[in-house]
Parts: sequence; structure tokens; C-alpha cells
Amino acid sequence: MSDRHISQHFETLAIHAGNTADPLTGAVVPPIYQVSTYKQDGVGGLRGGYEYSRSANPTRTALEENLAALEGGRRGLAFASGLAAEDCLLRTLLSPGDHVVIPNDAYGGTFRLFAKVVARWGVEWSVADTSDPASVRAAITPKTKAVWVETPSNPLLGITDIAAVAHIARDAGAKLVVDNTFATPYLQQPLSLGADVVVHSLTKYMGGHSDVVGGALITADETLGEELAYHQNAMGAVAGPFDSWLVLRGTKTLSVRMDRHSENATKVADMLSRHARVTKVLYPGLPEHPGHEIAAKQMRSFGGMVSFQVTGGEEAAVEVCNRAKVFTLGESLGGVESLIEHPGRMTHASVAGSALEVPADLVRLSVGIENVEDLLEDLQQALG
Repeated sequence: MSDRHISQHFETLAIHAGNTADPLTGAVVPPIYQVSTYKQDGVGGLRGGYEYSRSANPTRTALEENLAALEGGRRGLAFASGLAAEDCLLRTLLSPGDHVVIPNDAYGGTFRLFAKVVARWGVEWSVADTSDPASVRAAITPKTKAVWVETPSNPLLGITDIAAVAHIARDAGAKLVVDNTFATPYLQQPLSLGADVVVHSLTKYMGGHSDVVGGALITADETLGEELAYHQNAMGAVAGPFDSWLVLRGTKTLSVRMDRHSENATKVADMLSRHARVTKVLYPGLPEHPGHEIAAKQMRSFGGMVSFQVTGGEEAAVEVCNRAKVFTLGESLGGVESLIEHPGRMTHASVAGSALEVPADLVRLSVGIENVEDLLEDLQQALG
């Protein structure tokens, strides 16, 4: 359906884009092509363009077409993990001596990639508060080749004005990269707001069931997409066919899941904001959130992630995590089940001592699609 969109409505694209009926049997779900190589019709005569599954696989192709359609992009590429996608992007865009602006709140694995891996390659980086366009502008140097943004950010749920930062990056001759993992293309489409590349951890909401690890890049420009595809093949960290099939299954229900995630998270954030043991709630759906107006402008709704701080410091925050029963103590996010974690000791331990260090009394929730009354009751008993 990628070349014959009968509808531009997201829910229809999610189900049909890339999901062409199998020509042999008529199966409405694309098969899992669990294969490494393909019979060629003579030397150099590739059947359907397939020769080796690192280079291309029909199941992965279906997912990549689906992702590109959902983000409104020209090219989608699926990887073995979100960090594999990020690594491919950075090694495609950057050379030794180049500079990147990164956000002051970001996934710990992304920071580790910049600080411990890419920096050793001779790439420089500096930190900016991307919720403040002036901070981004001040961080740009003549060597800046990319501006990296998460919105909402992980784990402090900061909001960046994508259109404003896209303008700044474009004026500097830099690419704007937006990690859209928290929002998903159902809630937010950065390419339509001026971003050059969207990054996803497909492990999270896109897969949606905590049963797959994957990553993706979607580009606004066909030429950049081709460059990334070359590096994807050369580097090899591609999504396998079964993982691609699982994510493709997940995107079909993305819209209905995100509606429920957002609805539940709004009620959770409201309850937490009135709880005596909670000192601060971080959720862009709350009117008092500093990025609320921008989020309302560029997002369909406010998503399923909520963070909050508690009285009693770090040990109290850890105890809240340990006392939860319906919320599962675990890393990751975006599955149908609710998760709770302590970022300082878990997902963001790698940013300790840096400009991205998170508050010790912070708890992060991935609010699932269970009955919200059960979730509220569980949080109330965990808070004591």
C-alpha cells in the first residue's frame, strides 16, 4: 500500500501500509521470510531485488514501508535495536572533528553512545536545554552537523518545539534528529514539523507487547535514506524477519493502544499531583507543565509516560518502586503492561555525574492499558 495509499488516515495506514497480501496464497498477513539467501534467475538476476537477507528481506521491507508511511517519510529502515539505528545514523552523518548538540535530558544509552563511543572517534558534543531554542542556538558551532532532540524526553518529560529547533538547525546547515519513541507517529510526526530524521526504539510502543527488540530510522529525504541504507547493509545490524513481523503486528494496534495509554496516564498524573507524598509530577498533559502549550500544539495527546518525585529522597523513591504490585518493576517502556522504575539506579545510571544526571528521588512510570482504577490503587498503596 506504500505506493497506492487509499487513505491518509493514520489508523488505515497502520493496518495496510506495507501489508500486501501474499501473492502465492492470498494470506492477509505478510509471511515471515525466515531465510538467509535467495535463488537468483541467472547471475545478477535478482528475483524481486532480493539476494541476501542482511541487504534486504521481504518481511523487513514490509515493516520499513509501514514505518515510512506512518511517519510521513520517504524511507524507513529497521534495525536490530534502537541503539543500532542511532549508531548507523551517527556514522553516516558524522566524521571525526564534527560536532553534535545533544539534549540535557535523554535516554542513558544514547548519552553513553555519544560520551563513550562516538567521542573516541573524534566527534565532539555539547549539551543544550532543547526546550529553550536560545540554548540550542548558543550550543551550535561552525562544526555542528546534527542537533539531537527527544520530545517528550526521557525521563523528565521535557518538551521541545520541533519546528523552532528545526529552523535553527537548518540555518546552521545541521540535520535535526528527533527521537520519537515516547510519542510515536500516532501522537507526533516530527518530519512534518521540519525534522530530517526520526529515530525509534521499536522495542517500546511500536512493538507494544514487550516481546521484541528493534530500532528504526525514517528520513524526510530520499538521498539521506539511500546513504543510511548503504551503511545499514555495510554495518549489518538489521532487524531479523521474526522481529520485523512482531513490530509490524504491533503497529496495527498502535492508535488504539496509544489512546488508552494517554487516557490512563492523564488520570495517573492527576492523582499523583494531589498526593501528599509527591513533590512534583512531570507529565506534559498537566496545564502547569512548562511545555504543555507546545505539546498540545504538536502532539495529538500526551502519551503514556509519567515521572514524579517523592518526599524522603532516593531511598523513598526506591521503596515506592519495590512496593508496587500491578506496576512491574523493570526497565523499558511502552508495553501493554504498566512498568515502574528508578531511573537513577536503572535506565539512567550511565548519566551519573554528567549534565544529564537525573534526580535521585525520581520515579518513572510507563502507564499501561490495564483498568486505570487498579493502577491508581496500586500507586496509592506503593506511596503509603
